[in-house]
Amino acid sequence: MSTTAHQTWVALGPAGAAGSIHRHGDRFSVRLRSGSEERGPFDSLEVAKQALHAALGPGADRPEFREH
Repeated sequence: MSTTAHQTWVALGPAGAAGSIHRHGDRFSVRLRSGSEERGPFDSLEVAKQALHAALGPGADRPEFREH
């Protein structure tokens, strides 16, 4: 996946930034705050949001996503 993101969304939870989503053309990748590993690619922003939320673990509140 390209290292240059065209758009970025920050995932904000109760404890602050939980991770981010990066758009690369028509694909999306996810990066958690706690790790440097990029996950993906995903076909849509909604699927990337779901993947980031799932990666936060069982019982985690769904973060708010803000374009940055």
